[in-house]
Amino acid sequence: MISRTLRVARSVAVAAVATVAVTMAMPTGNAFAIDHVECRGGENFLKIWSHLDGRSSVDCYANKGRTGFGSWWVDRISTGNNDLIYYDANGDSVRINRWTDITFPSRPPKVKDIEIL
Repeated sequence: MISRTLRVARSVAVAAVATVAVTMAMPTGNAFAIDHVECRGGENFLKIWSHLDGRSSVDCYANKGRTGFGSWWVDRISTGNNDLIYYDANGDSVRINRWTDITFPSRPPKVKDIEIL
């Protein structure tokens, strides 16, 4: 009788430890779904013009979230209907409000990550 009780208690303890371990391993916070989308006229996506190592790019993003930007130099940002924070290589974060179109002609930021709020 005692050994059966010990086995049940041990099983309950193992299950509790496993539950705690899985809970601790799971990421916290909201799951975000920022998407790199096709740039289309008439859409109010976040649009970023950038360059790196002789290459240039124009990229559009939609939906709330954060993603890496690859430390490209940013020449222009049009936020559309999105509030944005960009994180530069110096460790600074800069917020840009929706409906803003900004250019960086002389000293473009080197952007590591972008976040749509």
